[in-house]
Amino acid sequence: MTEWAAIVLAGGAGSRLGGVDKASLVVGGRTLLDYVLAAVAGAGQVVVVGPGEGGRVVWTREDPPGGGPVAGLAAGLAALADVDLAVVLAVDQPGVTASTVDRLRAAVGDGAGAVLVDAGGRLQWLAGVWRVDVLRAAMPGEPEGASLRSVLRPLAPAEVTALPGEADDVDTPEDLSTLHKRHTGRAVD
Repeated sequence: MTEWAAIVLAGGAGSRLGGVDKASLVVGGRTLLDYVLAAVAGAGQVVVVGPGEGGRVVWTREDPPGGGPVAGLAAGLAALADVDLAVVLAVDQPGVTASTVDRLRAAVGDGAGAVLVDAGGRLQWLAGVWRVDVLRAAMPGEPEGASLRSVLRPLAPAEVTALPGEADDVDTPEDLSTLHKRHTGRAVD
């Protein structure tokens, strides 16, 4: 049995960014997908849920495409090999590093999982580590459109305080500009 695996959710529509594929956005010479893959480089298996192919990852799609994060998580779980823990990350959080993943994995302990908590006290459901058997049992029969918070909150994950920048995501042009500035010293045009 592999110690841990990773599920990267990359199937969102990116509607607030004009419909761009977030995984392929380039910041500081790397795509957002590259940042996330570097954070989970120690995983025995990486499943990316979204459009794409190739590389050293397993690609799959949620059913239906665009069915939301719970549908994406269900598709990722279905593609996993036999594993105890799964790191679950959104593709648009380039501040998550291998160190972040290590802290989350350590925080699981005997519990169901662990998630990052941002500076505002919000649990980041797409930045966590979970016991795979618990996640599979929590998945609703019809995952399309289900709320990730409603599925994961009852599992009472351990809360790990995010370091500065770890929980930042890229949802808007302003977020992307801030990220560019952080990595290149100048805002995106």
